Amino acid sequence: MLIDPVRMLPSLLLPLGGVLVAGGFSARSFVFAAMGVAGSIVFAVIRWATFTYTIVGDRLELTRAFVSRSVRTIPLERIRGVDVSTPPLHRLLGLAVLKLDTGAGGDKQEGELNGVTVEEAERLRAVLLARRVIPTVALSESSTSSTGTSTGMTPAGESAPGHGEEHYYIRVPRSWLRYGPLSGAYLLTPFALVAGAVGLLFQWGDEFGISGRDAWAVGEWLWDRPQYLIVAVIVLVLAMPFVGGVMYAIFNWDFTLKSRDGYLVAERGLINRRAVSLERRRIRGYELAESPPERVAKLVRVWAVVTGLGDSQTRGQLLPVTPKFAALAIAAEAIGPFGPSNATTSPGQATSPGQATSPGQATSPGQVGPFRPSSQFGQAHPSEHDAPSAQVPSGQVPSAQVPSGQVDSAGQASSTGMPLRPHPPQARRRRLFRAIFPWLLVAAVAGVLGWGVVVVIALVLALLGIPLGLDRYRSLGHAYDGARLSVRSGSLRRTQAIVERRAIVGWTFKQTWFQRSSRLLTVIAGVGAGKGGYSALDTGERQGVEFAAEVTPEWLNQFIARP
Repeated sequence: MLIDPVRMLPSLLLPLGGVLVAGGFSARSFVFAAMGVAGSIVFAVIRWATFTYTIVGDRLELTRAFVSRSVRTIPLERIRGVDVSTPPLHRLLGLAVLKLDTGAGGDKQEGELNGVTVEEAERLRAVLLARRVIPTVALSESSTSSTGTSTGMTPAGESAPGHGEEHYYIRVPRSWLRYGPLSGAYLLTPFALVAGAVGLLFQWGDEFGISGRDAWAVGEWLWDRPQYLIVAVIVLVLAMPFVGGVMYAIFNWDFTLKSRDGYLVAERGLINRRAVSLERRRIRGYELAESPPERVAKLVRVWAVVTGLGDSQTRGQLLPVTPKFAALAIAAEAIGPFGPSNATTSPGQATSPGQATSPGQATSPGQVGPFRPSSQFGQAHPSEHDAPSAQVPSGQVPSAQVPSGQVDSAGQASSTGMPLRPHPPQARRRRLFRAIFPWLLVAAVAGVLGWGVVVVIALVLALLGIPLGLDRYRSLGHAYDGARLSVRSGSLRRTQAIVERRAIVGWTFKQTWFQRSSRLLTVIAGVGAGKGGYSALDTGERQGVEFAAEVTPEWLNQFIARP
């Protein structure tokens, strides 16, 4: 009941402040402000008392009867994920927020229960994810108290569903939090904080007697004294690793990945503890992402490719910044391997598009491709915070785990141990042209206009475009192991997607005028999950078509003219 008033308080500050200022801070103005606060509390109490949730057979009903009665019905079969989070205020009161993802698309969940007890949230998650028909159990938010007890009783003879057997893949050791500053998103935290402070100043400046003219005068003063700006930038740059590391630790504290009742469950967070459940039978693969610093340190981040998942960039994360050897072994065990071990699976065996197979069915028990089974990560007890003693030391991968001779187009072992097929030299020329030519054009225009400083900056960026273009070419590659396909691209953020063959719903072949002149094309594998499509950029014309035909020969072989 206290959640809504406290959450509404920031939005009330401006009108309440306006009431006090307009009334000259008189006794009457304080009375009106108090009445506004009391009204918000009464409104929150009425909302709390008139909202109920009911599990009726195979559906969940959310009923609100404040002014008009509205009932939202969600079939249990449509529920693809249940998230339980405990923001700071909720944790203080012993409450939680339960959100339902029904795969309707978008970033918002279709149903939300805000302010249930933690025990009730866990019980509801078990019931909803079990998807079994149970007798009608009517509950309401008003039936739970802040002490964590619930007056909603299960009918006689029916016990509340409990958690099934849990298997822990990994509980990220706290020592791995030191990798956080290498993630580019968190490194920019100091600049984001400064930008947010400036935005608040412009938004609330009038309330503190600071006008836009004053802010403009401060900007002009700093512009005339660039040494202060340089010092400020240096301080922010020096603060990047520390502040970025702190923010990374807050969001990824005690990151845990486990399986339970047919779901992968990822839990993380220090201030706001969040648990995300992903249905295993809807997972179609995974995606690896690396920034240049992470590649140097042999680190990687992992996301799941899931059908019908809203806000996939946040909800689909399986691992934060993690040593690559550990991430690949965990992904292979939790979702399925990508490598030579799948080559023995014929295209027609349970991997045809549309056929359902559980992760890992393409290989014999215990096989995880070029890596040994990652049971050394799964045996970590939930209370352990150090790396499991059985795991391989960082950077040391037994030679038996990476088949010899598996080297991709860059002359280096691919991220998954499976060699990626090289793209033709014309792709390298395109990568170099796109990284260099725009800056040369800027330099030429700036030279005509007499902007010497811009010319120098553009030429420097053009020179830096040479190694960038070469690295972009080295990152290109694609492969197919008989059960899953993989495509890779990018440099500043290199991504490699590993997707099951059964997830492919179609192919798109794109060819611009410049690609036609270089006899290149881009092949896009249409997938009803994740980003919706994954591209093999700038393959050779025949190479790209043959890649698609290799994955789905029954679709394309009849259209290919063999030499």
